[in-house]
Amino acid sequence: MKIGILTGGGDAPGTNAVIRAIVRKAIQNYGYETLGIKDGWLGLIQGEFTSLDIKTLPGLLSKGGTILGTSRTNPFKSADGPNRILKNVSEHGIEAVIAIGGDDTLGVAYKLYEMGLPVVGVPKTIDNDLFGTDYTFGFQTAVSIACEALDRLRTTAESHHRVLILEVMGRNAGWIALEAGIAGGANAILIPEKPFDIEEVCEFIRKRHKRGRNFSLIVAAEGAKPRGSGDIVYTSGIDEFGHARLGGIGEYIGKEIEKRFENIDTRTVVLGHLQRGGPPIAFDRVLATRFGIAAIDLVHEGRFGVMVGLQGNAMVPVPLKDIIGKVKIVDLKLYDIAATFFG
Repeated sequence: MKIGILTGGGDAPGTNAVIRAIVRKAIQNYGYETLGIKDGWLGLIQGEFTSLDIKTLPGLLSKGGTILGTSRTNPFKSADGPNRILKNVSEHGIEAVIAIGGDDTLGVAYKLYEMGLPVVGVPKTIDNDLFGTDYTFGFQTAVSIACEALDRLRTTAESHHRVLILEVMGRNAGWIALEAGIAGGANAILIPEKPFDIEEVCEFIRKRHKRGRNFSLIVAAEGAKPRGSGDIVYTSGIDEFGHARLGGIGEYIGKEIEKRFENIDTRTVVLGHLQRGGPPIAFDRVLATRFGIAAIDLVHEGRFGVMVGLQGNAMVPVPLKDIIGKVKIVDLKLYDIAATFFG
């Protein structure tokens, strides 16, 4: 049996660990051949592949990024994209595809499964917003990086008596902002699930000043928005899946705070791609390995049209049709715990 493996969407720490686990068990336990598909769905459209064997695996457990490359290509944006994929799969003797990606990648996987492609999905997004799994690999690494950034920013904020704003990823869900903010002792956390009132944010700062704390740390997810307002975006353009490029919420908050205080200086740090670059932490290496093993096991069992999900401590198959288009948003009870420490 020949298995094709692809990675789509944004990179996430642990992706290579998933690939490593799939290839190792596919070859060692099942005697399968594994083929890497270059640059996500684009590679299947263009027929670009690379051989994956045991010799390609050393060093992958801790290596960031993806050795297969990635893209945000949507095959259904072109009339012949899906048919070219099915044609290339047939011509290269690929009998199953394991798609490692987020909602967009897995959405394409489900549509192609409906057209006859045997596919298993592996959830990949540092945002941790995929429905059907408690955690996605790469998320805890991103939280750790954001928490370390807060620890470092705290000393600067305190030294210069400033309000420092850390903008992190999180388009539709504020998991990174929330968990990093709790762990890093943020004085306010702003997330997409709970539109904020800038006056309330300023009140947190005033409360701190009354207690003699003349600095503050604010964490904002890129998808956070003022109450009654729309998204803050860099440009008017959208990608092939219809997503605008979010960003700028940190600068917006900083300017609004300075308008309301005469003697407060603000600075904004956009963590950006630092959150998803570099090696995964131990938690994500283990989780990614478990995802990869579970995915190839499902292929071996002939169970397609599903995604591997972590539920509790068990790996379970989740039908792709049940997760597509859904967002796992932050539990606001956890946000209420964080809010205890605001101001």
